[in-house]
Amino acid sequence: MDDTSRIDTSRIATIMVVDDVPGNLKLLQDMLQANSYRVLAFPNGRLALSAAARNRPDLMLLDINMPEMNGYEVCERLKADPALQEIPVLFISALGETADKVKAFSVGGVDYVTKPFQFDEVHARVRTHLELCRQRRQLLEANARLRELEQLRDNLTHMIVHDMRSPLAVLGGAITLLCDELPADAAELLRLCQMGKKAAGELTEMCNGLLDVSRLEAGEMPVEREACELSAVVSDAVHATKIQADAASVTVCAEVSPVRIPADKKLLQRILANLLTNAIKNTPEGGRITVRAQVIPDGIRVEVADTGCGIPPEYHQRIFEKFGQVAARREAKHHSTGLGLPFCKLAVEAHGGTIGVASEVGRGSVFWFILPDRPEDVS
Repeated sequence: MDDTSRIDTSRIATIMVVDDVPGNLKLLQDMLQANSYRVLAFPNGRLALSAAARNRPDLMLLDINMPEMNGYEVCERLKADPALQEIPVLFISALGETADKVKAFSVGGVDYVTKPFQFDEVHARVRTHLELCRQRRQLLEANARLRELEQLRDNLTHMIVHDMRSPLAVLGGAITLLCDELPADAAELLRLCQMGKKAAGELTEMCNGLLDVSRLEAGEMPVEREACELSAVVSDAVHATKIQADAASVTVCAEVSPVRIPADKKLLQRILANLLTNAIKNTPEGGRITVRAQVIPDGIRVEVADTGCGIPPEYHQRIFEKFGQVAARREAKHHSTGLGLPFCKLAVEAHGGTIGVASEVGRGSVFWFILPDRPEDVS
């Protein structure tokens, strides 16, 4: 947050008063000073803007009808300056028509007092807007601190996960060698080794997924577009998840006509594989998963439909967010697996597309994404 937009609550608030009528100017100045405010008084907008640039006030009381530069123009110029645009402007004017008030708000005013004014009313409004500014500053500072803590947490997590990959690779390799060396009659030991191998592989996938999500969030995973044959990419994704589908006794089929689309082939395959993996893990034995694609005016829509248990409406957006995943796990609602869906969301958005889910409890789910570039039909 820019230091020029801060209000220092340890000092007396500074109020700038701008009015071309000397009597009004003096009256407001005396009344405000009597209530312990520091007052900067100016008879025209030009002087007020120049002074505000040198000594930023906490709030401005601004008359509308002034020669050379009226109050609307003063406010517009104030709001056009990044260093001054956060100053709250309270208009004080004899103009009492609704159109005048609407214009005052449209140029950036936060409040409007009609002359002749009662100072108790003016003071109450000044106090209110100074307090709102203070609370807004505190909220912005709290958000900035929160973002810093989140960044520190993400950096630490990234470092730990990155360092975990090497020992996991060694562990997985050692278990694989052990499985290969075990005699055929050591069935129980072989089963345990295969369980360990599977667990090591899953941990490695989780680490890679977390690192990839971090890279996508930071914009460090470039999208390398090329003309992809969508049906081939879908076929590769189905093949990559075939072992999982067979183990879960789930049928996966693709209904995708040949069509070329400009996309990052590897990312697109991972999006589809993640959606298929999620569907497989949430579809009961004997269920069916279907991949479909449809050319639409804005590009192409790809769907992964399953016959699983479905997802309640309140989780339709949360499952695509990292922290939504955490909340769902805390509530023991396993509507997705790991960071696969957050990865899909970031990867689709990196293509300029959108992603979502249509689902009803007990009636399965349809995860869909739209890539915006117009595909070309393959003859």
